[in-house]
Amino acid sequence: MTTAPEMTVIALGACVLDTLVSPVEHIPEGQGGQLVDRIKVTAAGPAGGTALVLAELGATVRGAGAIGADPLGDHLLALLARDGVDTSLLLRRNDAQTSASVVPVRPDGSHPAFHVIGTNAGYGPDDAPWEAIAAATHLHFGAPELMGGSAAAKILSFARDHGVTTSVDCLVPGEPSWLDWIANCLPFIDHLLPNDDQVLGWTGASNLVAGCRALLDRGAGCVAATAGAAGAVVVATDGEHSVPAFAADVVDTTGCGDSFSAGFLRGLSLGQEPAEAAVLGCATAARVVAGLGTDHGDFDLASVQAFAAAAPTLSEG
Repeated sequence: MTTAPEMTVIALGACVLDTLVSPVEHIPEGQGGQLVDRIKVTAAGPAGGTALVLAELGATVRGAGAIGADPLGDHLLALLARDGVDTSLLLRRNDAQTSASVVPVRPDGSHPAFHVIGTNAGYGPDDAPWEAIAAATHLHFGAPELMGGSAAAKILSFARDHGVTTSVDCLVPGEPSWLDWIANCLPFIDHLLPNDDQVLGWTGASNLVAGCRALLDRGAGCVAATAGAAGAVVVATDGEHSVPAFAADVVDTTGCGDSFSAGFLRGLSLGQEPAEAAVLGCATAARVVAGLGTDHGDFDLASVQAFAAAAPTLSEG
């Protein structure tokens, strides 16, 4: 039996405690109430959510960031640790609450969100675990916009200087001003993992591939952009690839982007080319989107690989 290559990841940045309510078709007026099927609390965020799915896929993962010295933080730490994430690099802070969201999930899996940034806003380069980053194979940076591009660039460039593969996922919407805000860190990103709305909004491009190429022109090494039911587009200097989504009964899309990122990065760690790694990313997203929360599903790398080999894609169905 072949053993998968070792992957040691620092998942740095935004960790969030999500409270998911499902299904919600409307918010009652006044002080009205509404019965729902399920309320669930899960670890989430572009660092926290990606970390826990990477751990499911067999990576060694250490979370790095800031959480509050509050009950929400206690719960978030417990959930990350339960799913195999080393939480020893997560700092506890008294000056703000743990970042959290309340997410009413519609019957079709889509959702708005009510969000508190909390302690995620106060984490900066002075807090970064430099020795741990240098010892890792991968640095995944979630929401560098909370630091700003210049501050985030200090961490990403340090990682690159030490031979660490870098990746970034952002939380901010597709508004042009955000691209200038994070621009200084783009040249130090090996793999940028936005969604289609972000790419098109940041760049003003007329199509997703053109938008991804504009981000390459700003310095990113490779852009793997998710596009919902359309799957993903991977654009690098040597070409572009469209990867279809896998068929799935969609329950909740909150963890879809983070799970794609985890599968994509795990694929890269196996020596896959970016387009092939995006297939693993789409397969991982299909497993997670079929239930409530980023931590949905009892799977491992082998089962996701088997799913990817056998399951139909939406383009086939």
